[in-house]
Amino acid sequence: MSDERPHKPHHSSQSGKKAEKKGKGKEKHHGFNEKAFAPRSGRKAERQGRRAAEKDQTRLHVPLVDRTPDDIPPPVIVAIVGPPGVGKTTLVKSLVRRFTKQTLNDIRGPVTVVSGKRRRLTFIECNNDLNSMIDIGKIADLVLLMIDGSFGFEMETFEFLNILQAHGFPKVIGVLTHLDLIKKSATLRATKKALKKRFWAEIYQGAKLFYLSGVLNGRYPDTEILNLSRFISVMKFRPLIFRNAHPYLLADRFEDLTPREQIRQSKGKCDRTVTVYGYLRGTNMREGTKVHIPGIGDLDVNSITLLGDPCPFPTTESEKRRKLSEKKKLLVHAPMSDVGGVMYDKDAVWVNVPGSFTRGNMDVPQGEGEQMVMDLQDVDETLEVAVARSQIRLLGSSSKSLSIDPSSSRSTLLRPDNDDESEEDEEQEAEDDEATESYQGGDSDDGELSVDQHEEAELLFTGRSVHRTGRRSTGKLSAPHERDSGAIEYAESDSDLGDGGDGHVRFDFGDDVHEDIASDTDEEEEEELPKWKSNLLDQANTSFKLARRSRRKDWTKLIYSSALSPSEVLQDKLSGGHPGERDADEEDGFFTIKRSAGVDADTVDSIKDASLPDQLKKWENEEMLDSIRHLFITGGNDTPVAEDVDDEGVLGDEVEDDYRSDGSDALGTHVAKADDGDSRAAALAAKKEALKRKFDEQYDDPDSVKQDFYTEAKEAISAQQALNRAEFADVDSATRALVEGFRPGSYVRLELYAVPCEMSEHFDPARPLVVGGLLAAEEQFGFVQVRIKRHRWHTRTLKTNDPLILSLGWRRFQTVPLYSLDDHSIRMRMLKYTPEHMHCFATFYGPVSTTNTGFCAFNSLEDGTTAFRIAATGVVLDVDRSVKIVKKLKLTGAPYKIFKNTAFVKDMFSSALEVAKFEGANLRTVSGIRGQVKKALPKPDGAFRATFEDKILMSDLVILRAWYSMQPRKFYNPVTSLLLSSSSNWAGMRLTGQVRREQGLSAPHQADSAYKSIERPGRRFNPLKVPRKLQAALPYASKPKLMKPQKKATYLQKRAVVLEPEEKKALAVMQQMRALRKDAVARRRGKKQERAEVRKKQLEKDEERKGEKKREERKEHMRVAGIKSKREAEREEGGGRKRRKTSS
Repeated sequence: MSDERPHKPHHSSQSGKKAEKKGKGKEKHHGFNEKAFAPRSGRKAERQGRRAAEKDQTRLHVPLVDRTPDDIPPPVIVAIVGPPGVGKTTLVKSLVRRFTKQTLNDIRGPVTVVSGKRRRLTFIECNNDLNSMIDIGKIADLVLLMIDGSFGFEMETFEFLNILQAHGFPKVIGVLTHLDLIKKSATLRATKKALKKRFWAEIYQGAKLFYLSGVLNGRYPDTEILNLSRFISVMKFRPLIFRNAHPYLLADRFEDLTPREQIRQSKGKCDRTVTVYGYLRGTNMREGTKVHIPGIGDLDVNSITLLGDPCPFPTTESEKRRKLSEKKKLLVHAPMSDVGGVMYDKDAVWVNVPGSFTRGNMDVPQGEGEQMVMDLQDVDETLEVAVARSQIRLLGSSSKSLSIDPSSSRSTLLRPDNDDESEEDEEQEAEDDEATESYQGGDSDDGELSVDQHEEAELLFTGRSVHRTGRRSTGKLSAPHERDSGAIEYAESDSDLGDGGDGHVRFDFGDDVHEDIASDTDEEEEEELPKWKSNLLDQANTSFKLARRSRRKDWTKLIYSSALSPSEVLQDKLSGGHPGERDADEEDGFFTIKRSAGVDADTVDSIKDASLPDQLKKWENEEMLDSIRHLFITGGNDTPVAEDVDDEGVLGDEVEDDYRSDGSDALGTHVAKADDGDSRAAALAAKKEALKRKFDEQYDDPDSVKQDFYTEAKEAISAQQALNRAEFADVDSATRALVEGFRPGSYVRLELYAVPCEMSEHFDPARPLVVGGLLAAEEQFGFVQVRIKRHRWHTRTLKTNDPLILSLGWRRFQTVPLYSLDDHSIRMRMLKYTPEHMHCFATFYGPVSTTNTGFCAFNSLEDGTTAFRIAATGVVLDVDRSVKIVKKLKLTGAPYKIFKNTAFVKDMFSSALEVAKFEGANLRTVSGIRGQVKKALPKPDGAFRATFEDKILMSDLVILRAWYSMQPRKFYNPVTSLLLSSSSNWAGMRLTGQVRREQGLSAPHQADSAYKSIERPGRRFNPLKVPRKLQAALPYASKPKLMKPQKKATYLQKRAVVLEPEEKKALAVMQQMRALRKDAVARRRGKKQERAEVRKKQLEKDEERKGEKKREERKEHMRVAGIKSKREAEREEGGGRKRRKTSS
């Protein structure tokens, strides 16, 4: 019973001492307490306000125009960068599986996936070579910087970060791996904290850092990958300046289109024609743009073709069309990788089918693609032979089967169709006509051909890339009509066409166009025609007029199309259609309309209406011209809006004259002009009203309408983008591509010609292939001046005229810079070496680049270098600057004859011609006396006369300080790393010392350059003698104080010292005590030296014993460590190369 009794619910006390005790001091405050967060001092409040304002300002940035289209943006390039063995491939596989539910076994090249409704991602793994890191740093939108948590930061990581800083810093996310190797939790926390602090110091405070604990089933944990993928999918990117001004694409597919026969004849050494595919990024790319592929060089684009998007965004229709089996399988685009068993190579497409191609294995289900490949193996004859054996008739009522012309070949298919055909084509047409006429027989009971077989047979029968249509000549047409359009085209039909050409019907489509069409009806067989053939002429006439009336001219396409000349454009206007549209109509319709001969464009302007000469006389009046001058750009704005209307609203006399002479047309014209004037007046009034309202708002409350610079700049950018979109809203894609180029986000195909053959031979999908568009100015070469600073981690000092590899813009090239420094804004003084921790100027010969373009410099691109490889960084300042770089030149000479203020100087010049060149130059002696070069002396050669401001001495050295103009060397050597195999390094120009060291040669010894000991004889100067008369006139302070030596002995020197007996005894005792102490000190020092020798020997024995013990311990430690590392290597299935560690 007690178990079944329900428990009494607890009720809190509402009254009494317990309730009072609980509720004491817990009164709730409703509303905001103003005193809770108020600062205690005004100084603290000021600091808080200043800090809040600084935080607001740091969030602001200079607004940049984002040229990425909003409707179809290109995929975001996500680069996975890190040292070898850090887990880059595993991360790419995990991310691809997260977005596509597919596992890629062999990832090569870019992999594009769809990550959301309006975002796609392109993952690319960066190799551990410097060339790949430079290329990836120029195009990556997001960098996943992988760091081995168990090892720490490595040199490659810092090198890549410095490359990013030089080429525009994109978004960077850190990823720590191999954290499962750290067993202790305390050590793991300390490692994470230290690595995060160092990572923040390199990027910025608060940079995102993800942790990947371990690997499960060949991938990272799904939860950690999910967090990383969500963060990537929602990131926002700021446009970078250089990429925002240049078109570029990351090639995800590469093909070689060079004919195999040409390659065979040249033994593979001919230039290739290749195509690259990829998403266009940056800005628009126009036809004729020159491109640069880093690692290859500048190339010309033969053609740009817009292709369908291979990885489109998901839409409602596409999701509905997906099969049930494909619900969980999303799209992935990776042509260079093994995706779904299909892999695109440079010259073939490989289909990988698991198992064997034996037809007996029917247990394994085969897909459609596998079945097609297996069926192709059983084919023992070509399609042409199969069609030749078959009895295929074009129509069911045909009496003859189709036959294949043996003369037709593949070259016929590839040859374009021209208006003037060859004799073989004419003979084939005649045969076609005969065959067509033979099809006029009665109905047959034979089976008809299917649509697909019909098209295939038609292509094989004609040997053309387009269907041949039957043609028939008319006999009663005039000669000009025959020359103009040839014969009439007929659609392929089983109707009775007849063999006569006598029946003609004339179509009148206007004043100038008369069409003659042969009649396809016969009066004798009029009763036997089918129902759809009745009244065929009226139907054709009606449909032609409707099509001609509804056809709209695209003048933009006609103007910008390079295939049409102005005369052809006018002819197209006269004929009433575009040539392409006319051809399409001729192929699709029943008839070919005979048109009249073309009219000369210079004779008749078909665009304007014909006007009589009498109507043009009124425009010779100046007053008439002034009345419409305000309608043009160059006219004035002070003319009234509606001039043709008088103040009383009555039309002027000119209108009445026109009405009397020309009828109602002139009145209607002037009424329309008056209406236009009224509309313009209304628009002008509305504009004035808006300006007045805006002025009133600014005058009444100026602070309310005032905007800051940031808001105004963003609104201006938004307004310009809206204007651009509205401008091209009604323009089709083909015309828009002609006007502004192909837009970013388009998947294009670039055909490049004259490409070196080594590109195809050594193509490696693991190395990124970047195609960067060049601006018009960047195709030129000249002297470029930059501001450069040697990197503080680079050990070597940079020297003038030493080769340096620069990564500037899209290019990587080797050049010889000349370093200089601005000498007080007077001259550019050459420097032999770059200064320490300081910027300097550099001038080199290379491609022209825009101002403020960043670059980085390297001494070598080899991978075996252990030191920091980035030598310097900087920005471009100017191009082809006219300022001269000068070098200091000191000329020294010695005087050989001295007069009062004149001296003859020698050993400074070698001839009188050199002296003549330096006449008037300033001189200076070592003692500071200034002078000037005057005239050359006849003897000796090179001697000259010079004047000085004071008399010089024979010992003075005369110095002439001059400046010698220096010109940079014109040396440009592009880095062609993609033309070499992956295992070989590119080698440029080497230093002389490096060549001698590699060849084992010693530097040549020159006797003049050897150092010699300088012997300077001592000089004896005469004492200064001041005459006595002058001494007497000088004041006492200026008189010379000369002390003569003492000739006589002094009193102290002459006196004799005699000691008393007590003094003698005391002196003897003191001498004895000094001797005893000296002997004791000597014996004590000897004993100490003996003890020190004994102790030294004992210490040596102890040190030897300790050293032996340490060697044994070290040997045992290394043995245990080797066994441990060997086990770990076996467990991890091999390891990478030894990595370099830097001090954090």
